[in-house]
Amino acid sequence: MKTRIGIMIALVVASALLTVAIAQQPSPGSPQAAQPRTPPPNMDPMGEVMFAPDLIMRHGRELGLTDEQKSFMRGEIQKTTTRFNELQWQLQDAMEALAETMKSNTVNEQQALLQLDKVLDAEREIKRLHIGMAIRIKNQLTPEQQAKLHALRMAS
Repeated sequence: MKTRIGIMIALVVASALLTVAIAQQPSPGSPQAAQPRTPPPNMDPMGEVMFAPDLIMRHGRELGLTDEQKSFMRGEIQKTTTRFNELQWQLQDAMEALAETMKSNTVNEQQALLQLDKVLDAEREIKRLHIGMAIRIKNQLTPEQQAKLHALRMAS
């Protein structure tokens, strides 16, 4: 039971970055859908080339995932979730310290910028963690499975 809950949490967390771009696509009947597909400048280009883990797991049968692929993905999601939780705590601590530094009427710029670097480092590591997992998972998929995922994503 704990494993299933962990996997579900990991899927939600890991797909957060990848699903933002997907969720912003227009519905098939809207006037925007009839226009050529040129992404707006602020759209995440990674959403077009990477696959959210929850999309892969939801369509595992259709994709014909092997037991080895499923096992690999579960392991990656579990490792990523564990590390993500650690980084979230670090990020929260760094954000609180930055806020505390900024409370003063006169802010020590050097100290504030050093604290900001800690916040940005934690955010960078979280993004790197998610992208790294997405790359490792994508690399486990065959070209045929990737083509099916693209088709599934376009159909939804």
